[in-house]
Parts: sequence; C-alpha cells; structure tokens
Amino acid sequence: MVRIKKKDQSFLLLLVLCLFFVMCESHNLNYTKYKQVSNMRLERIQRHLDRINKPPLFTIQSPDGDIIDCVHKRKQPAFDHPLLKNHKIQKEPPEIPKLKTSVKTDAMMSRDVVSNNSNRAVVDWQLWHQNGTRCPAGTVPIRRSEVHDVLRAKSLYDFGKKKRHGLPIARRVDAPDVVSGNGHEHAIAYTGGSEEIYGAKATINVWEPSIEVVNEFSLSQIWVLSGSFDGSDLNSIEAGWQVSPELYGDSRPRLFTYWTSDSYQATGCYNLLCSGFVQTNSRIAIGAAISPVSSVEGSQYDVTILIWKDPKVGNWWMVFGDNTLVGYWPAELFTHLAERATMVEWGGEIVNSRANGEHTSTQMGSGHFGDDGFRKASYFRNLEIVDSDNSLSSAQDISILAENTNCYNIKNAYSSEWGTHFYYGGPGRNPQCN
Repeated sequence: MVRIKKKDQSFLLLLVLCLFFVMCESHNLNYTKYKQVSNMRLERIQRHLDRINKPPLFTIQSPDGDIIDCVHKRKQPAFDHPLLKNHKIQKEPPEIPKLKTSVKTDAMMSRDVVSNNSNRAVVDWQLWHQNGTRCPAGTVPIRRSEVHDVLRAKSLYDFGKKKRHGLPIARRVDAPDVVSGNGHEHAIAYTGGSEEIYGAKATINVWEPSIEVVNEFSLSQIWVLSGSFDGSDLNSIEAGWQVSPELYGDSRPRLFTYWTSDSYQATGCYNLLCSGFVQTNSRIAIGAAISPVSSVEGSQYDVTILIWKDPKVGNWWMVFGDNTLVGYWPAELFTHLAERATMVEWGGEIVNSRANGEHTSTQMGSGHFGDDGFRKASYFRNLEIVDSDNSLSSAQDISILAENTNCYNIKNAYSSEWGTHFYYGGPGRNPQCN
C-alpha cells in the first residue's frame, strides 16, 4: 500500500477540484468561474509556483486568508534574475532624502487624518500583523501565490503583469500614458520631460473602491519614469495601493510595487511575482492588505511612499511610512533608470473593459470626483521630488490630466500644510459618463 503524504493529498485534491471548476470569492465581489483545466496546464502552473514560492522558515496565516511566508532574505525571488546572479544585498542603508524646506503638519492632523508616520507603527497598517506574529530577523515576508491566483489570470504568462490594451490613446506628447492603451484611464499630476529627477514622494489616502468586473482594477500610485514613451524601452518604477480582484482574489486595498524596463512587454511584474525587487524589511509584506481605510465624511487614513536613487550605490530604494526601508530595485535591472528619471507621475488609474458595452462603474479612489474635496475625494498631498543632491523639494509647475473628466477628474492646489497636492477620482459610469 502506497502512503501519500498529507501535503501531497492536499495538492491532489486541489488538482482534482481544479479540473472541474475555479471558484473565486471576493470581499465585495462574488463570482464563480467554471472552466475546464487540463492536467498539463496545472503542472505548468505548479512548476511556476514552485519557482516563485520559496521555502519558508516560518509561515503566518493572515486573518484575510493570505499566507505570508517568512523566507530567508538570500533565498528570495530577486536572485533568480539572470542579471542578479552575483548581486550582493546592499548592507549599508542609504541616506534617506530630507526636505529642503519644512512643511507644517499640525494643521493636517487637526483635519482628522491618521497618517502612517504619526503615532501608529507602520506595521499596524497590514492585516497579517493582527495576530501579533512577526517574521524573524534575517527573513522577508512574501505573500504566497496559489493555483487559484494564477487561474484568475488570462494566462500563466499574464499572471502578475500589467497588460497593454488595444491602440494607443491620443495624448499630449508631454503627458504619456504609461500603459499606452485603450481601457486604461487616469487622473494624474505629472512633472518632468527634460529634468534630471532622482526620486519622488507623496502621501496618499487609502480607500476601498468598488470594482465592477473581475479583470478590472483601481489603483493609486507614483510612477518614476525614463525612456521612450512611444517605443519599447520605457523604464518605470511604481508603488502605491491597488484593488485588483483578479490579482488578489478580493477587493481589499493592498500595498503594491511594479517595475518594467521595456514598456511592460516582457520584463517586470507586480510585487515579488517575478525576480527583480530586493526586499530588505522583515515587517512589510508587499501585496498585503492595508487596514483601516478612509471613509466618506469619516476618518482619513493615508500612507507615505518615497522612491529614490541611492547616489552612492545606484539602487532605487522604496520607503513606506516615515523612514521604513522596504527594499530596492537594483540598478542592473534598468537601462535609462540606471542613470536617472526624467518624469514623475502621481495619481489614479483604472481599467475600463466595457464588459456590458458601456463604461465601467469601477471607482477611482473614493468614487467621488476631485471637486468634492476633503473627506469625500481621494488625495495625494506633499508631492515632492528628489534632486541630484539627494534632497527633497516640493514639486513645482505640475500639470494635470484626465482622459474623461465626466468619469474621473483631478483638481490640484497648494497650501502651507499640504504643499503641492490634489484631489482626484470619480464613480465611472454615470449619466454623463457612459
């Protein structure tokens, strides 16, 4: 009699179930897809998962259903990249850029904002910390990917990647669409075009926008860009929060990163779903849910993100919160960004798939237009740029753009408390947007 190990039994059961159906349940969006899945496809998926899910030293079960694997920092997916085979983790922490001129924050806090660089610890902003368990020192927390995560994607190749959609949208030359395709709509502020930029920062309030169909998403992020916007060599580093039922299987807002060095064609991915990003922090899980979230006419919860190029070593680092180093994108990954950035964009993006032949009702930000202002609309505040001296300064002379202001819009302003800032978002489909 052949004995089958318990973990093998679980896998075989999953295999059998997947042959007949894929069931996906979301926080706000319930859906079930029935489709035939071949053994050959499941085997390919499992081989891929075996490559990206590294053996953990410790595992944590999150209240929202996520499994967080604590992986030895030298065993993380980054080092599978052919350009990083001999890469040594940057041991000396970079010097975090400091603001040249101070910006007041006392008025901000009186406006019922809870920021992740106030009294709350940054680690409290992720759901997987709620049971008090942490990853041990020397490990990095990685959200485990499973078979059903891949099956929600169009294909194994598409899993964890941004997708181009159709023909390019007509836009001004100085305001490129970073995805360059129909179906993606934005409300963004941007600066640059010929400047030498070495990073960007902003504080973004977090919402839980409604998503109409599974393959749409809503995100709010910073783009750090260089290269040709109408060619195949665009370099982009991105970070923010997103709601993506297809990628995560629910409708919770999650901290995410992305990178590409070839205009989203073959390189790069979300989070740690491919090799590239080197994580150094044992407390922040990229791809994990952020909680709590802002509410209309209620408390506003925001997160601060900084991306910048370490002038000594050349790697692009990410900070979450006031000064929590998350990790970095090695300079070896890039062509144009190996030197500097030439443009920064801040703002929201959604996918409009027109599933029912009309504009999606997927919300951007809070689902309110930027005109509705504080405690209703989403915001980016304290927009800042990193210069060649590794110093932060308030972003000046920003431009704003939204493809369809009847669906989503943006309103920018300046104040002593919030520096350069803007409100943005919208409900999508409405009598003026169809």
